Amino acid sequence: MGSLIYGAGTTYSLDDRTLAHLRVATGARLRRHESFYLSWSVPPEHGSGRITIWVSPSIPLQFHFVSSHPLALNRTWLMALNASADSDRGMTLMSESEAEDFIRDSQALVGVGELR
Repeated sequence: MGSLIYGAGTTYSLDDRTLAHLRVATGARLRRHESFYLSWSVPPEHGSGRITIWVSPSIPLQFHFVSSHPLALNRTWLMALNASADSDRGMTLMSESEAEDFIRDSQALVGVGELR
């Protein structure tokens, strides 16, 4: 498990693969000086609920990985994270399989004219 360290030191544990995708997705937004909400669900074994943080270029953000090797990235997962950030809810951290469904469902809606 890696760590997302937010602000003055609040630490959130995330697996390295998820953290790697989150780093790229948030980095792209922050390079453009975009601020946004980032939300994710807390699994029942860690107390349940939901966490939302405000991500801004002015707030320190660190990504600490357990693995010393870079991980291969899934382009579809990155696209889903980026697309979710464009919503009023902000970027929603989702699993790799949820990202595949998100993109497939989004493309289906565009095909029938619902998302234009």
